[in-house]
Amino acid sequence: MSQIDNLPPLREVIATHQLSAKKALGQNFLLDLNLTARIARIPGDLSQMDVLEVGPGPGGLTRGLLSGGARRVLAIEKDARCLPALAEIADAYPGRLEVIEGDALQIDPLAHLEPPIAICANLPYNVGTELLTRWLTPPEWPPVWSSLTLMFQKEVAERIVAQPGGKAYGRLAILSQWRTDARIALTLPPGAFTPPPKVSSAVVHLTALPAPRYPANPKTLERIVAMAFNQRRKMLRAALKGAAPDIEDRLRSVGIPPTERAEQVSLEAFCALARTFDR
Repeated sequence: MSQIDNLPPLREVIATHQLSAKKALGQNFLLDLNLTARIARIPGDLSQMDVLEVGPGPGGLTRGLLSGGARRVLAIEKDARCLPALAEIADAYPGRLEVIEGDALQIDPLAHLEPPIAICANLPYNVGTELLTRWLTPPEWPPVWSSLTLMFQKEVAERIVAQPGGKAYGRLAILSQWRTDARIALTLPPGAFTPPPKVSSAVVHLTALPAPRYPANPKTLERIVAMAFNQRRKMLRAALKGAAPDIEDRLRSVGIPPTERAEQVSLEAFCALARTFDR
């Protein structure tokens, strides 16, 4: 499928608007409309949902979302050069695409969206992890969004879904898996992008759970996990000694040997440990 609507191919769009990717903005354009349409299908039926897209660039994923039936798309784009191309997409899908020029880290999109909301984006590499962290740590849970479908460097994607016992397992895995079901839905080689990045990419799909997987105070859990993984080579009795004078007793009380290292401890066990600080 080389065409999904009546708009020009993306290579032609990029040439017309002189949209060479900017490294400073973390841009790598995905030009195959077959792939962008495939990514847009990962969240499922979007016909009754508003979709937030960050960093649409020339609009390949935007077109996939709209042609696939998304009720409405809100696209936040920092690069003003891309706005004319996105305006052409808005004209082709009247009333269904709103584009905001600006930095996604500085913009609150909620005033422009109606629930239910999905987030779907080929995130710029330089802000992807920070945006994910923000979306996973709202003031209240469940969040305003029902799912996240996000493109990352493959290494980051593997950190999101990692299990205990490996080097990829860390704070990002715990943060993601505590409140969502997370899976890698699609892996893409460097050659799928223009310009090709140095590493492979992967699309991660995260579905919000109604409540966290295990009870814990979010701030306490984050503090304990941060301390543990900031010194991940140390045994927990040493890495967490600043958390409480009786840390060894606390670890034993929830079944964690004090000689374990952070990467060996399950999400459930970290939550149990966090609860000992809030009794």
